[in-house]
Amino acid sequence: MTMKYKIVLASNSPRRKQLMAGADLAFEVRIINGIDESYPDDMPAGRIAEFISKKKAAAYIASMADNELIVTADTVVVAKEKTDVGKEKTDVGKEKTEAGKDMILGKPADADDARRMLRLLSGCTHQVITGVTLTTKDRQKSFSVATDVTFKQLSDEEIDYYIDRYKPFDKAGAYGIQEWIGYIGVTDIKGSYFNVMGLPIQRICDALKAF
Repeated sequence: MTMKYKIVLASNSPRRKQLMAGADLAFEVRIINGIDESYPDDMPAGRIAEFISKKKAAAYIASMADNELIVTADTVVVAKEKTDVGKEKTDVGKEKTEAGKDMILGKPADADDARRMLRLLSGCTHQVITGVTLTTKDRQKSFSVATDVTFKQLSDEEIDYYIDRYKPFDKAGAYGIQEWIGYIGVTDIKGSYFNVMGLPIQRICDALKAF
């Protein structure tokens, strides 16, 4: 793709770099550390990733050149809290559950946190949302892309194996769909697979053409 702007990817994620390169986009990587990625406690889950992508973009504006286009992105996993319903048993002897409040899963702090996240995702459908902001000196465009992902019921042995072998501590929701856990655990996906990897590259290519 021919661009009049020099594309700068503001991310050191190997998956995002892979996806940008796979789309034949010429780009360089530039990192500013210590950007505040907090968000208001009452912000709807669907807006958080895009909100953070805009905060990241704001950190780059002062230092960017006139011919540069900065790509910033953030990915969150949105799961439903599992809550017991009156200890009522199903025909397979397990307690029924119902969808609770939205829970935002970022990167796990350690193995125990990763285990907690994967148990929360096990046997359920969750949403992966990536917010993207494209910024030049005189223009900015932001958007979010959501993908529904369903996991089978994961055993503790499968969860422990994945964490021990793949150490998914740099991934939102404690998993990478392109890794072993995606091969054996994902039963259904609705939306962009690449969005779950961390970047909705098709939408980005369309948006770049508009620039």
